[in-house]
Amino acid sequence: MASLEISHINKFYGATQALFDVSLSIGKGEFVTLLGPSGSGKTTLLKILAGFESVSDGAITLGGRNITELKPEVRNFGLVFQGYALFPHMTVRDNIAYPLKVRRLPRDQIETRVREMLDLVQLTRFIDRRPSELSGGQQQRVALARALVFKPDVLLLDEPMSALDKKLRVDLQEELRQIHQTLGTTFINVTHDQEEAMHMSDRIAVMNHGRIEQFDTAFNLYRNPASRFTADFIGKSNIFAGEMVRGASGLDFRGDALEVQLGLTDRPQGRVDLMVRPEDITILTEAPDAGRVALAAEVLHSTYSGDRALYALRLGSGKEISAYGAARSGIHAAGAKVFASFAPGDVTLIG
Repeated sequence: MASLEISHINKFYGATQALFDVSLSIGKGEFVTLLGPSGSGKTTLLKILAGFESVSDGAITLGGRNITELKPEVRNFGLVFQGYALFPHMTVRDNIAYPLKVRRLPRDQIETRVREMLDLVQLTRFIDRRPSELSGGQQQRVALARALVFKPDVLLLDEPMSALDKKLRVDLQEELRQIHQTLGTTFINVTHDQEEAMHMSDRIAVMNHGRIEQFDTAFNLYRNPASRFTADFIGKSNIFAGEMVRGASGLDFRGDALEVQLGLTDRPQGRVDLMVRPEDITILTEAPDAGRVALAAEVLHSTYSGDRALYALRLGSGKEISAYGAARSGIHAAGAKVFASFAPGDVTLIG
């Protein structure tokens, strides 16, 4: 049973529409990320969930109860802001205790709950410090503890790691995932960082121009994108425009100076995009055996990363693609003539 239902939400700012018929069904205890580029509508949707923005049309229900018009303070949602928003004059203890004091809980219950949260975020020894005496990562954990201390039904995270360096972000992603698994609270995270979204989320809602492009697991978004936007936005991809045409044993792909014998019988003829991921392409110096696709290409440049290299290749048609190659035996130099080879079974059709 879904904990949170977002049904046909539209949002207008004057004559400008920011959200278009957005619907999501989020299960109780799920970790969901709203992912998209700037201007995609993800922050607008988060503000609507928090109660900071009204809807122009549509409804939000939590456990079957309509909360669309409820004020933020009565929704029982926790919120971690991008800039943490800690009270600078308060200690860690008082920052975390603040939501409980507002709710007028007894002092002993407040102290017990604060201690539990400090243990959870591993900050017990910093209990009497002020935010200015903490690192960015420690401040983020205090903000997280404060948002969770009153046991919210849903925790909303507004790009909480965007100000941290890469290594610290990776460490905190793992901590946040573990905290989620420990508590079982519904988490809804907003980010433009696809790597962060894929590492932490049960499901990801990919947003583009105020619409949901696809709502699925990280694996399905990467391997079975429903739209060209999702295929291009999630990870690196090579996309060829073309069409499905009748072949000897079914429908094959033809387009962008590329033909792939697929022999499909469960698709209609017509226009389609074909995607192949860089890691599914093998770089060879000689043409492969029959049964594999082989595209003659020239190496433009490469990026070495230790165990492998990412190559930028130019095909005979002029189209540029990317491919990973093993770097153990050396790296192909710019200008080298190679073959980009992949199996027909490694492609994904979009559309």
